[in-house]
Amino acid sequence: MRILVADDHSLFRDGIISLLEATGFDVIGNVGNGEDAVSETLRLNPDLVLLDISMPRLTGLEALTQIKATRPQTKVVMLTVADDDETLFRAVRAGADGFLLKSLTSEEFLELLEGLQRGEAAMTRQTTAKVLRGFSQISAAAEKPTLSKREIELLLLIADGLSNRAIAQRLVISLNTVKYHVKNILTKLDVQNRTEAVTKALKEGLISPSA
Repeated sequence: MRILVADDHSLFRDGIISLLEATGFDVIGNVGNGEDAVSETLRLNPDLVLLDISMPRLTGLEALTQIKATRPQTKVVMLTVADDDETLFRAVRAGADGFLLKSLTSEEFLELLEGLQRGEAAMTRQTTAKVLRGFSQISAAAEKPTLSKREIELLLLIADGLSNRAIAQRLVISLNTVKYHVKNILTKLDVQNRTEAVTKALKEGLISPSA
């Protein structure tokens, strides 16, 4: 595997290079900033770029985005000192093939790189679990039904036990308009009746018991 190392801390960069070369990896270049990481990736076409998150000129995430846009086949593993969830999710969404903390032992680091060669993501089990939990929460939020302000207003009156006619009188709208809104509410919440609508809206947090 031909590797480009990008890190602005020369001592850490030299240490990584020594470790990789001692293990038999082919380090074909090393740079100290994000702009050079991108340009050297284009010039050298490495199999893997080890890319520090925090670098001058271009950040690691910015460099990652540019590398993946021009060399999508190149694997990129992010290196960081901070276990930051937001940065992790942004890196994965941008196409990172791994996310490694610099506090890993040499054995753990090399084991994860070997896994990368087998097609696995270069992440510890803890990091992988974070990613799965994070995207599961994002997916759940995306699937959560949304109601308009008027639909919420009607739903609260339904929860109070008001009939369609009583709701029409309360809101000074026609009975047909109320029926139209109720139909939309049932469709959006994917339920069959008003009771199920109120129950699901409470469960999803669309309305609260106190309201």
